[in-house]
Amino acid sequence: MRRWVGFCSTTVTSGRGLVDIPPRVLRLSFRSSERHARVCSVMAEEAKKLAAFAAVDNHVQNNHVVGVGSGSTIVYAVDRLAQRVRQEKLNIVCVPTSFQARQLVLQHGLNLSDLDRHPELDVAIDGADEVDAGLTLIKGGGGCLTQEKIVAGCAKKFIVIADYRKDSVSLGEQWKKGVPVEVVPMAYVPVSRRIERCFGGEAVLRMAVSKAGPVVTDNGNFLLDWKFESPHNWAEVHKDIKMIPGVVETGLFVGMAERAYFGMEDGTVRVRDAPNH
Repeated sequence: MRRWVGFCSTTVTSGRGLVDIPPRVLRLSFRSSERHARVCSVMAEEAKKLAAFAAVDNHVQNNHVVGVGSGSTIVYAVDRLAQRVRQEKLNIVCVPTSFQARQLVLQHGLNLSDLDRHPELDVAIDGADEVDAGLTLIKGGGGCLTQEKIVAGCAKKFIVIADYRKDSVSLGEQWKKGVPVEVVPMAYVPVSRRIERCFGGEAVLRMAVSKAGPVVTDNGNFLLDWKFESPHNWAEVHKDIKMIPGVVETGLFVGMAERAYFGMEDGTVRVRDAPNH
């Protein structure tokens, strides 16, 4: 039995009976945990930056049209794009995948365009929630999966950037929030039931944090997060889910990424090419 009394003291039962743990020990324990969390966070951010810089340096050239993805890692990619534009006087046009990406492009003073004016991109750079050994991705944790997939599909090269926490042998090892599925609002119940019946697991409507009700995508749709129980043939699963009436897109990116850059804990960058490239 454990009894907590603020930060004053605590009493635990051990093999020798009741043992008092001094408040200083408790404070040190909490502080150590907080320091560890901060260190891990700093390492992850530095890893994201390393991956983003490497991808931009290796794949963006003068006169390129660049697809700009969404998420926390993309912030560093846009930073590097802006640096190179200033330092090397590059002529770069950016096509964003989301409102966030659009704002980043504008804030950095980069040339903004869209798929109407530039339907073919030289390269698209985007993050991922998880990447498996064959460069199959789970994306959509930020809710922009449909636009991200459209832009990636318009690019001659699709490059993924991530930190070491997103690197897995198979999907589901690291990312536990499931595969996002964008659905027309009126269809979310039948779609979730169909996914669960056909593939197992649980398909849950994603709820908003800062407002009441579900998350609404930039397209005005809802998001389901399908928490699968075991590995699947992801190409077949993606195709089958897409065929369900009411499904707009899935967060499974199969056979799209050409190369992935992973920023590692030791300050290096690991590069992995897709098997078919």
